[in-house]
Amino acid sequence: MSDEVSRELLSIGQVAERTGLATSAIRFYEEQGLVFSLRNGAGHRRFRRAAIRRLSFVLTAQRLGYKLDEIREQLDTLPAETAPTDVQWAAMARRFSLELDERIAGLTVLRQKLEGCIGCGCLSLERCGIWNIDDHAAQRGSGPRFLIDPDS
Repeated sequence: MSDEVSRELLSIGQVAERTGLATSAIRFYEEQGLVFSLRNGAGHRRFRRAAIRRLSFVLTAQRLGYKLDEIREQLDTLPAETAPTDVQWAAMARRFSLELDERIAGLTVLRQKLEGCIGCGCLSLERCGIWNIDDHAAQRGSGPRFLIDPDS
């Protein structure tokens, strides 16, 4: 590793301080292939500054309920060993935005219908007798039909 490159790299402690993650979490995310490090002459991990953005994305996506596999799928579209260009990051963001839009639409339906009948077939609420008389939603398939397919 050249001196110029090594000056631009961050220790795991510096990355932890900037992201708010424990060093053990950063090592875990590295094991999962979500972030990558280099090793200096002494064998210590050194991270490119772009690792902060990747880890911040992981942290935020996890807080929103995304699984590591889903997050990895998005990050795998970016270069692993170098910082992504603005164009590469924007392309990933556009793809992820489509997924976010779908999730937001689903969450909106869930919020709107959660207090009432969701078409699950339990018929335990008085209002289910109005919305889902004799479990007619079962003809659409199993599960909470009014949440899964609200337009049918």
